[in-house]
Amino acid sequence: MTSHSCDAIQINGVFYTKEDIEKAHSMIDNSSAFKEELLDFLLDWFSPKEEIKVYTSGSTGCPKEILVKKESMKASALLTCKSLKLRPNDTALLCMPLKYIAGKMMVVRAIVFGLNLIPITPQKNPLKLLESAPKFAAMVPMQVYNSLQVKREKELLKQIKHLLIGGGPIDDYLEKELKSFPFDVFSTYGMTETLSHVALRKLSGKNAKNVYTPLEGIKVRISGENTLIIYAPHLFDKEIITRDIAEIDSQGNFRILGRMDNTINSGGIKIQIEQVEEALKKLLKQPFVITSSPDKQYGEVVTLLIEGEVPDNLKQLFFQSLPPYYRPKHIISVPRLPRTETSKPDRRAAKKIAKEHL
Repeated sequence: MTSHSCDAIQINGVFYTKEDIEKAHSMIDNSSAFKEELLDFLLDWFSPKEEIKVYTSGSTGCPKEILVKKESMKASALLTCKSLKLRPNDTALLCMPLKYIAGKMMVVRAIVFGLNLIPITPQKNPLKLLESAPKFAAMVPMQVYNSLQVKREKELLKQIKHLLIGGGPIDDYLEKELKSFPFDVFSTYGMTETLSHVALRKLSGKNAKNVYTPLEGIKVRISGENTLIIYAPHLFDKEIITRDIAEIDSQGNFRILGRMDNTINSGGIKIQIEQVEEALKKLLKQPFVITSSPDKQYGEVVTLLIEGEVPDNLKQLFFQSLPPYYRPKHIISVPRLPRTETSKPDRRAAKKIAKEHL
């Protein structure tokens, strides 16, 4: 596979060169901040600079600014297009912020592979203004969930030939709904440092899986601390040692069990936040997040932040249904759970709220 000519981009069926982008940028008004962001990124991409500035999501700490090579972004874009068997002129929906790698990579895929980019200002229901479904789209779970609640949007969602979902976990509801979809729906695994996803998990059809399969050329292994190590020679020179606790099967597929950052050490017992949250999904209908609070006796203890009123029988329910070390020692009601700009749970803010309620 060879890349498309990288000196122009197709947007809503119209081709724009670098000169067209410069002209459009000079005439922009304040009516659309997202349009301005897109033009800014395109000017940056078409500039002689070899690197692009991106920000991490900040779900476990402050967002970090990093520089990534354009050539590596091109390689990542081509790998995705090849893996999904996309074709030039396929429509590609851009509905995520351009500050982060996921949004930037949708634009790069359109440039290097000749896709027809359909930009929509990032919102909870990105399909509501569309008359027809794009061939290719990438969304966060919240956008998929909201689209499923509206009949017309759900039908459009079903018609997307290649749907990628990233930026957060896929819960049981989404898993069940998406399994019956007629076309390809994937959960993605990746991060800013890997330039979007490096592995996919099929969610739709008979071949749906509970493990991620690395893309072609991507190698994974487990570190001595049981964290995932990724090597993608066409993207970066060195291995990336993640903080994701994982297990790999005999076929080279892997499951993510949680993050080292999300381990609560309570009296010497190490408790994985994601595993507690998975158990609580069956018991709670309200949005919630698990964090920790400092404790004189145990060092830290499991703490539950729950959106809205706390059900009267909650502690009894926990006692009946959860192992002792999973039971939250503190339950805190909040009007709204803290989230990052990319709709992930803001773990850092949650921990701060828990500490302030002591």
